Amino acid sequence: MKRIVLVLILLGIGQLVMAQSRGTINGYVKNEAGKPLPYASVILEGTSYGAASGEDGRFEFSAPAGSYTLDISAVGHATVYKRIIVQNGQSTALGTIILKETESELGEVTVTGERSEYKVDEPSGSLRLNEELIEVPQNIQVVTAQALKDQQVIDMSDGVLRNVSGATRLEHWGNLYARVNMRGSRAGAFRNGMNVTSNWGPLNEDMSFVETIEFVKGPAGFMMSNGEPSGIYNVVTKKPTGVSRGEVNLTMGSYDLYRGTLDLDGKLSKDGKLLYRLNVMGQTQNSFQDYTFTDRYSVAPVLSYQLDEKTKLTLEYVYQHVNMSNVGSAYVFSTEGYGIYDQSFTIAEPGLDPTKIDDHSVMANLQHDISDNWKVTAQLAYFNYQQEGSSMWLNSVDEEANLVRYVSIWDALNENAFGQVYVNGEVKTGAVNHRILAGFDVGTKEYIADWSQSHQLDSANGGYFNMNNPVYGVPVNGLPQFNRSKSLRQRANTTAITQSYSGFYVQDELGFFDNALRLTLAGRYTYVNQNSYGAVDEDSRITPRVGLSYSIDDQTSVYALYDQAFVPQTGVLKSGDPVKPITGNNVEFGAKREFFNGKWSTGLSLYRIFKNNQMVSDPENPTAQYSLLTQTTTQGVEFDARGEIIPGLIVTANYAYTDSEITDDERTGEFSQVGSPVPGFAKHIANGWLTYSIQNGVLEGFGVSAGFTYQADRTTWNWPGDNQLALPNYFKLDGGLSWENENLTIRANVFNILNEYLYSGSAYAAYYYYQAEAPRNARLSVGFKF
Repeated sequence: MKRIVLVLILLGIGQLVMAQSRGTINGYVKNEAGKPLPYASVILEGTSYGAASGEDGRFEFSAPAGSYTLDISAVGHATVYKRIIVQNGQSTALGTIILKETESELGEVTVTGERSEYKVDEPSGSLRLNEELIEVPQNIQVVTAQALKDQQVIDMSDGVLRNVSGATRLEHWGNLYARVNMRGSRAGAFRNGMNVTSNWGPLNEDMSFVETIEFVKGPAGFMMSNGEPSGIYNVVTKKPTGVSRGEVNLTMGSYDLYRGTLDLDGKLSKDGKLLYRLNVMGQTQNSFQDYTFTDRYSVAPVLSYQLDEKTKLTLEYVYQHVNMSNVGSAYVFSTEGYGIYDQSFTIAEPGLDPTKIDDHSVMANLQHDISDNWKVTAQLAYFNYQQEGSSMWLNSVDEEANLVRYVSIWDALNENAFGQVYVNGEVKTGAVNHRILAGFDVGTKEYIADWSQSHQLDSANGGYFNMNNPVYGVPVNGLPQFNRSKSLRQRANTTAITQSYSGFYVQDELGFFDNALRLTLAGRYTYVNQNSYGAVDEDSRITPRVGLSYSIDDQTSVYALYDQAFVPQTGVLKSGDPVKPITGNNVEFGAKREFFNGKWSTGLSLYRIFKNNQMVSDPENPTAQYSLLTQTTTQGVEFDARGEIIPGLIVTANYAYTDSEITDDERTGEFSQVGSPVPGFAKHIANGWLTYSIQNGVLEGFGVSAGFTYQADRTTWNWPGDNQLALPNYFKLDGGLSWENENLTIRANVFNILNEYLYSGSAYAAYYYYQAEAPRNARLSVGFKF
């Protein structure tokens, strides 16, 4: 893996050397009347070099020396092509270029500039909604790759959630996977429209191959009904663009972080029908805690082929490899409370074998334009996750900080297969416009694991691990040697979770008054069969969706939504009754408004989610197999804003008020939890990130950024108990400096500037357990585009 980093470094140096031979191109774009044409596109064909003309029609950019064809185009005007030669160290002045108006009638055209790097107007195709976000009657937030670069986010657990209102992580699991909570419960994890959620997964996506991350708040009936009603996040991977370009990025940081990425995008055939995209990443990193590390690499090639004018096939493969320290070693335990020990404290043992993971996914996507207004999309996908490793926990801890640790084997296989076919279309019946969506989904999931073998590192008879005076490397009972002579399936026994489902969905969005008023009527039928630890459950449900959205003007809309979801579950109830699925109802009202010529988007939403039949353990006998049912209600307010306010000033800000509590309970008397909060959320969450870059002058390209995360009234990871300590409020301040031109970017960020002791955790039995976050740390990256 370190060789991969070295190769990326050499590639970056090679590109820097090649970049020395450059020249500039400038000129003006005007119409036949001699008036400037702003926002005209000026591109060197077959490259990523180019610019948009300014308000005065002027353009200027640099490019490597060579011979090119210049493509100059503007809305409503005929395109002009010019052959030019760029010479090393010289400026090529093209003077004034006249574009003639065309006579053809133009439809509605949206002109986008650099703002598209931070704010998008439409969701990805994998979200299935064939309309702009401002028209969708739901709170959907999209985090772009450029925003993640600015914040130096490297994987799904590494600061992504600061960009979305009300989203938090529940525990950490050594950054193995991201458990995202929104609106009072877990959000489903999707990749390119596929529901890859599992009990312990999916593996964190590395940001090197991610284009955008879409957060859909509330039930997402148009995607999947058999999921938590809080919503989903959909990771959209990078695809070929047809523009020949590349980028190499090298990052160094605290705790021995060394990381390199390479992104290549281009054509494999002269006619442009066969395109490719290749993303490669290599990384090694230790931790602020001793004996804790994560080494990763990934390879993500994509091919797309235009079969004919109306049909495109895209094939994608992603491979991620992880070599990391024991999962669970980041936990700290105490009978006194949270934050008792220094942030660097660890219970990890240096001699434990690492956990190794190989994660593969293969996707095929076929799109066919039936006509100008109708399109059909078909997708197939296969995911295979294999893990060989161990996890650490404790048998006991006393008031003198004596710990008895044990390590259990954790080998796992997570295998998923999915198929989807859906149709998007638009048709008019009289004065009513219809946007039609209809689709069919099938999927199978299987998770098997071996936790059956364990080894006690310490002993209660004089062989404790004392956290006040820790000694590493010599546990009294030695290190574990697990028996893997049998296959995982033979060892897993009943430790298996399987699920198969199928569903059909149809939606009609009826548009009135030139589509200013839109009524969404939809329904989904879903059938699910699953087996969890030997308990079999089979269920089906029809879930309706009704939405209303009204555009006050081109930049303002209001909406209302009612949607449902259901979650099949297995278990044994104390009453002996059959287990019913979780059902969830979401009522939401909101408003969306764009400012500064559409460059800055804002949204405000109010919601209420009622969830019935939530299974919890019996507090009178928490270790028994029996469960009880509760009802919960989550309600709140969310505000999101993102985009460019003035040239160079990018602002992302959000706030969420969340109130989630148990509203009905089978338990009575002292065991009743009615009125108690649901675990895993904060009542108040506010985030902000500001970046400003100087647009001209001597300091052109220099930028400064700052951001914060604030959480108040945090609940713990577990269901509430008597006399449980509360988590303190959370505040984290980050910031950085950058400089960039058309090709070179240098960026440095400092995280946790105030060096706060940040942590989260919960009470468990007679003790507390928590995980600390890193103290003040920094990253420096150098990126080059070619």
